[in-house]
Amino acid sequence: MSEYCLEMTGISKRFSGVQALSGVDFRVRKGEAHALIGENGAGKSTLMKILAGLYRPDRGEIKINARQVRFLSPQDAINAGVASIYQELSLVPHLTAVQNVFLGHEISRCSFINLRRENSEASKWLDYVSRGALPGYNIPVKNFSVAQQQMVDIAKALSYNANIIIMDEPTDTLTDSEITVLFEIVRKLKADGITVIYISHRLEEILEICDRVTVLRDGLFIAEMETKSIDRAWIINNMIGRELTNAYPGRVRSSGEPVLSVKNLCGASFRNVSFDLRRGEILGFAGLVGSGRSELMRALFGADKIHSGTVTLNGRKINFNHPQKAIRSGIGFAAEDRKTQGLFLDLDIKTNVSMAAMGKISKNGFISTGAEMELAGRYIRELLIVTPDCRQVCRNLSGGNQQKVVLAKWIANGGQILILDEPTRGIDVGAKYEIYTLMGRLVREGVSIIMVSSELPEIIGMADRAVVMHEGAVSGVLGLDELREETIMTCASGRVK
Repeated sequence: MSEYCLEMTGISKRFSGVQALSGVDFRVRKGEAHALIGENGAGKSTLMKILAGLYRPDRGEIKINARQVRFLSPQDAINAGVASIYQELSLVPHLTAVQNVFLGHEISRCSFINLRRENSEASKWLDYVSRGALPGYNIPVKNFSVAQQQMVDIAKALSYNANIIIMDEPTDTLTDSEITVLFEIVRKLKADGITVIYISHRLEEILEICDRVTVLRDGLFIAEMETKSIDRAWIINNMIGRELTNAYPGRVRSSGEPVLSVKNLCGASFRNVSFDLRRGEILGFAGLVGSGRSELMRALFGADKIHSGTVTLNGRKINFNHPQKAIRSGIGFAAEDRKTQGLFLDLDIKTNVSMAAMGKISKNGFISTGAEMELAGRYIRELLIVTPDCRQVCRNLSGGNQQKVVLAKWIANGGQILILDEPTRGIDVGAKYEIYTLMGRLVREGVSIIMVSSELPEIIGMADRAVVMHEGAVSGVLGLDELREETIMTCASGRVK
């Protein structure tokens, strides 16, 4: 018998002229947490979609428990004991936890669902993962937190008798305490002989929870190592193929006069917020989940209603009651969720880039295709967007390249204020560095940036100053010399500075 419960050998896959995978080998052992890492576009998602039955490989073979398998559909993978938990959870919000666990494979008899048996079986799996942390098993999951919904998704995977569970960026929207709970679940799964394939850009998590790591780069297998034998520097060097001595690029921190002044702003999720944004600075916004940061940014952009307070732009009071007014005034907004609020995923790069800059590519109501392609081509080169050409559909880009397209859209508009909500969420260290470098270039050119981030090192490494929020209110405004994790967390927990 092989020591591996999963063996993927010589896997290759090509899409629309792009070689996504080239002869990749990937092996995992029973009862381990195995990290699959690499830069955006390295091939991780493609490899896992092949394992999940969503794609078929052009070449290569898959063995589960030493038996060769061929998946023609996701159901084939599920039947073989492979389950996937994606960033976008697969739950139906208005259904209960029990109903979601057995959705698609209901327990029935004579064409009628056996509710009693479903409740009994689902409760077993929900007890296993939640240990009483769920508010109830027979209430709609829309009433659950993201972490609680994730528990239901794991229970659903277990209800299929999965022995290999793929977790794709499972902690992306979780708080620190929720991550601790997830890690307890992962350790329990491992102890019971269930294998977890763990995909994450958070390197510290990988070193803490995973037993081994496999690195992909540019669709190629690069290295495999036990995590106890490596460190963060080893992971980065193998991921990007070069040494990255600093996580954040050096820059001269300076700023000019205020360009945006907010006084006593109130909205549905924030109250009495005041701050100034200066020309050529990066103003960080920190705070815990639910502190009102994103809601404040949406209101500043005109997407949500402002109840009271004033906003002054370049000395003139303004009232953005629609995003179009903010855009015309030179404000761009890269929302937290790039897939639903930042991009038209099924449209190509050139269309997305030119979306907020129609005045530059059109005349008398007609779009110049040549001007549109030239504009997109310029930012593909400047932002190092990896794509065959500007006609590539954005859905087919990696997360990091999708984020670059979002940024290109607002830079192309020529705005002087950029609001970036979690600009590096879900992207790798190499792409993060490129985005940080771009931000540094923009502020040198006089652009002012508001950066919302849940990563304290990012706030400390990039911001000139930081506004910290707690339960919808400002609890502190920190200067450069005050940007320390303990100071930020003190303010974020409600102790006003």
